[in-house]
Order: sequence, then C-alpha cells, then structure tokens
Amino acid sequence: MFESAELGHKVDKETFRVEEPKLRAALLETQEQLRENGSFPVIILISGVDGSGKGETINILYEWMDPRYLSTHAFYAPTTEERARPSMWRYWRALPPKGRVGIFSGSWYSHPIAERISNSLSRSDFDQRMDQLNRFEAMLVNEGALVLKFWIHLSKDAQRERLKSIEANPLTRWRVTKASWDRLKTYDKLQEVAGHLLRTTNTPWAPWIIVEGTDDRYRSLTVGRTILDSLQRRLAEKREQNSPVAPPLSPRVDSLDVLSSLDMSQSLNKKAYETELATWQGRLAELMRHPEFKKRALILAFEGSDAAGKGGAIRRVMSAMDARQYQIIPIAAPTEEERAQPYLWRFWRHMPRLGRVAIFDRTWFGRVLVERVEGFCSEADWLRAYSEINDFEHDIWRAGGIVIKFWLQISDEEQLKRFEERAQIEHKRFKITEEDWRNREKAGAYHTAVCDMVDRTSSGTAPWTIVESNDKLFARIKVLRTICERLEKELKVDPMKEARVLMPRAARAEALKEARTEGPPSAEHAQDAKAQKAKTLRVEKEKEAKDLKAAKAGEKARPAV
Repeated sequence: MFESAELGHKVDKETFRVEEPKLRAALLETQEQLRENGSFPVIILISGVDGSGKGETINILYEWMDPRYLSTHAFYAPTTEERARPSMWRYWRALPPKGRVGIFSGSWYSHPIAERISNSLSRSDFDQRMDQLNRFEAMLVNEGALVLKFWIHLSKDAQRERLKSIEANPLTRWRVTKASWDRLKTYDKLQEVAGHLLRTTNTPWAPWIIVEGTDDRYRSLTVGRTILDSLQRRLAEKREQNSPVAPPLSPRVDSLDVLSSLDMSQSLNKKAYETELATWQGRLAELMRHPEFKKRALILAFEGSDAAGKGGAIRRVMSAMDARQYQIIPIAAPTEEERAQPYLWRFWRHMPRLGRVAIFDRTWFGRVLVERVEGFCSEADWLRAYSEINDFEHDIWRAGGIVIKFWLQISDEEQLKRFEERAQIEHKRFKITEEDWRNREKAGAYHTAVCDMVDRTSSGTAPWTIVESNDKLFARIKVLRTICERLEKELKVDPMKEARVLMPRAARAEALKEARTEGPPSAEHAQDAKAQKAKTLRVEKEKEAKDLKAAKAGEKARPAV
C-alpha cells in the first residue's frame, strides 16, 4: 500500500520554480470556474503521518488559491457540545456549499484510527465504522460533491528525521510536542491500522491518493496537480452523477397495504379524551424529568396527509414539556443556503443535544414523498434516499437519540370536509391553499409513496407509527401514548400501571351510563364496573366485620344474671 510512497520522490528547485507559477494560475482559473458553475462542492481531506507536512500542504493551497472561497476545519477531541450529539454532527456542519472548497485537517477517519491504535475499538467495530463512512462518502458524491482524500506518508526513519528537523528550527519548534514523539513509538501500529483503513475505504467514488511527504516541493506539486486535474475533469463532465442504489419497487398484486388496512372508524368521546389527555401528558412530563433522559435525546418526526391534524397533535405534546427543553422545526421548501448543501444537511444542523427534544413538523422524508411525486428530484435521488435516511436515523440512535416517527392518515372524505371547514373559518383560512386542493388530484401517487416509505424506512430502532386521524381526539391520544411507551422502553423504566386518572364518582357513573346507552360495554368500561363492584363488596364486608365486633363487645359488657 505504501511502497510507492517510500521511493524517495524529489523535485529540484529549478523544476519547482518553473512549474509553480503555471500551477498557481491554472488553479486560480479553475477555482473561478467552480465558483461560477456552482453545481458542486469540493471536499479535500488531508490526513497522514505526523510531521509529513499536512499543515504546510494546507498553507500552500491557501497561497496558490483564492482564500475567500476556501474553508479549513481542524478536528481534535470532540468538545462537550459535540459529545452531546451524534459523532457525524460536527462534520456535517463543516461541509462546504456548492461552488466552494472545504479542507479537512483531520476528518471523520481521525477518531476511529486513534481508538483502534489504543485498542478501545475492536476490529469488527472498526470495520463496521469504515462501512458507515463509505456510505457517507457515497452519499456526498451522489449529492454532487467531489471528494479528494490525501494520505501523506513517511517511512519511520523519515518521520524521525523530519521531527528532528522541525524541532531544530526555532520558527517551527512549537509544532513538535511530546505527543509527536509518543506517536512515533506507535508508528508500526499506525501503519497497520492505516493500511487496513486505506484498503477498506478506497472506493471508486472517493479513492485515496497516497503522497510521499519527505520532499516539500514534490508533495506540494503532487497535491496541487491532483486537485487541478480532478477539478478540470469534473467541470468538463456532462453526464449525470447520480445512480440508483436501491432495487426497483415491487408491484402490488392486491389492494392491501399499510394504509388501506387501517380502521379509520376509531374514535374517542370527549370525556374519555380529557381523562386520557391528562394522564398521558402527566406521564410524558414525568419521563422528561427522569434522570435517565439526560443521557438521551428525543426526535419526534411528524408527517401526514394535509389537514390530518399534525399541528394539533404537536401542541398537545408541547403542553407536557418545559418550553426550555424542546425546539420545533417547521420544514418547508429548501432555501438557497440549504439547496447548496447535501439534502440531509438541513436536518443534521437541528439535531438536539442530550436531554433535549426536537419536534419536526414535516421531515427528511420529503425527498421520498413530495419531491418524488412532484418530480422535484430524479428517480436516482429518491431511490437512494431510503438507505441514506436509514443511515441517518441509525447514527442518531447510536449516539443516544430516540427517533419516533408518526404518519397521520385521514380518509379522502374527511379531508374534503376539513378543507371546506377551513375555507369558511376566518382564522383557519391560511391553512388551506391552492396547492392543498391540487394535491388531492395526486392522492393515488402519494398513497403509493407513503406505503413505499413505511416499508423501506421502518426499522427496529426507528419504527413508523401510523395514526388513524379521522377522529382528532383519538389521534392525539395515540401520539402521546406512543411517545410515553417508547420512552419507558428506551429509558428502561416501569410502564405506567394505571392508564387513567381517577374520575369523580358522579362523573364515572355518568360515563358508564353513557357507555351502556351507546352500545355493548368496552373492555375499559367492563374493568371499571368490575372494580366498582369489588369496592362495594369490600365496603360491605368491612361493615359486617365492624357490626360483628360491636355485637361481641356488647355481649361482654352485659352483666351476668
């Protein structure tokens, strides 16, 4: 793997003096074309052995290119803020927009390498992490990014000599620390880990470029020319960069699916709703204050048919939480800033820290719903989005996040009724638009897209909950109950034993009477009647025992004849 980078590559001063001006001019010209083109970003990773010249390479790129359109990010040990979020969060935030160049000194590979060298990460876990990074880079490339990965190499002897040379120069002495010499002792282990990493992450879409770092001039010209050639080829390409990475959708041979099989008649009367609402909101408030929740983050994702009641359900969830603990993120059409980044960037930026809640009103599933149906993205885009979304949610879960996803479904008849009501009520008119009416004409396409979405993105760590929402009261309770039950499971706390609050006796009797008149008693009402009967028997037994005790006391007190 490193043989070609230990041959003693060198460039003499005269050759460098001739080649440097030409390379600088070409880089500046190409960078300007990139900025004007604005169709893709460039991501440059500079990794390698300590003392190999990574910093000097970055400095010379700033000298040769227009620094106004360059950004450099150095990643060290995660900060407190970064540790409270998924590990990839800090890299997503640093991605350059289209038309710009981002240089990463240290990258998403640095931490796994350090953990593997210290044996705090097993070989199998390391391989799994590399596989995840391969998929991450594939996503970047499919989104249009040009990813260039440089590994600057030195032999062990060359590294030792270079550290001595840097330390001997008063101007550069500060760059060599005790940690630098300590890492020289682990050189063999680094080569073993790095060799394995380069083999497993050397992909066609993001290959590694290994550069010998012994000679500064050779290293600089090699990196500069590689960047120039890659940019020129990419700017000249006219073909589509995206390619499908998901199998075609299987046809349905019958009409049964996850939406058509729903029982949309489920409902809840007002009194039962108020009781259940108080119960589950109280339970959610308790779970939010539980000590274990400080180690987790909650991400609530709400999707659904137009007028299905997402806003009402979200407000009932909000009412149970401290306003300082949650953030609501409404998702609409992407802004110019968001369109200049990979699709998932605008969702990653809102990931909550541990102990906090993010509530998404519309979500990352827009790519496989509205963008798919309306043709806002290519088939390749939404086909590969399924696996990218699954990876995204798995990253959140692995970092302690709890992802709960809701699809609120209503019938076409109920939707039409609500649309007409909204058009007549002054303070609700803003909720209904021409686009909402137009979307009804594409109900079949949306139905198919929703079923595909549930089938392909409902996982063990982030399952979908489909909510029958023809009755808003029933839907709100199902949402609250689902959140509480999932939190109980994730936090490993005992589930709530009593799923209702106590009702006043008169109200309970009235509710039971009402239930009898409405039809056969439900399981809940039967349980209430059974409990009431048991209480009555218990009171009667206690009264009989008290009377018997009083009678015996009277017998003893009676004088003998």
